[in-house]
Amino acid sequence: MNRIATALVAALLLTGSAQAQGHGPRSSRVERRELRDDRRDLEALRKVLSRFDAAWANRSERQMVSVESSLRKLLRAELAESQRELAKDWEASRRTRRNARVSQWGGPRAAMWGRAEAVNARGDLRAEHAALRTRKAIARELDEIEGLRQPGALHHKRTLILELIQVAERELNQSRREVRDERRPNHGWRR
Repeated sequence: MNRIATALVAALLLTGSAQAQGHGPRSSRVERRELRDDRRDLEALRKVLSRFDAAWANRSERQMVSVESSLRKLLRAELAESQRELAKDWEASRRTRRNARVSQWGGPRAAMWGRAEAVNARGDLRAEHAALRTRKAIARELDEIEGLRQPGALHHKRTLILELIQVAERELNQSRREVRDERRPNHGWRR
């Protein structure tokens, strides 16, 4: 009876680890779609910065209002996307913690893999939470200076757009790492 129970636990562990590695519901196709979305978001922010610089150089109120409107829409979409990503990462973190506890029964190697996966999931969660906090802070600051055309306000607005671009670049780099890790056999574990 012990051998049957051991075989059952091993089968459950293998199934759980395959799902956690991305062979289950989260496929590399989803990772690549997120990568495309991150590239598109970064490009949109760079275009907004370019339009902002042109509006400022031309001292065009109409162009500046259009840029502010585009930035507001883009930021709203980014905040909503961050909320979704945070919820997804929170669920992944919970799942990997649970899998790490279960993997202890699979021996030292399975326990090591389970802990490493849980650490990665918590790191993703922390990164997404930090990105969301940063975007919210930038949104608040942009709301405070919206419509202002003094040089100091315009410089600050440009700096905030650059910060949004940096957040988008970090997310793109993280997505690239996730796609690269997805392609790597055994996710870095050597046999």
